[in-house]
Amino acid sequence: MSKRTDDILNSAIRLSTAERAELAAELLASLDGEPENDVEAAWAAEIERRAQRVRSGEAKGRPWAEVRERLERRRG
Repeated sequence: MSKRTDDILNSAIRLSTAERAELAAELLASLDGEPENDVEAAWAAEIERRAQRVRSGEAKGRPWAEVRERLERRRG
């Protein structure tokens, strides 16, 4: 652990339990920032790909009632 990190940790340990929990949550959330952006970008690309398939006629939609009925039959 670097000196800077060690100093931050020592300061954090002196916080109240609630403050440490809040800090921990914020630090963990900061680790998720980039992967979420990657996931969002991947979903945006997938949505565009699917929309293009529908626009081109390559993929056809089905009415919700038909899909729901099919799912209910599968569930039994």
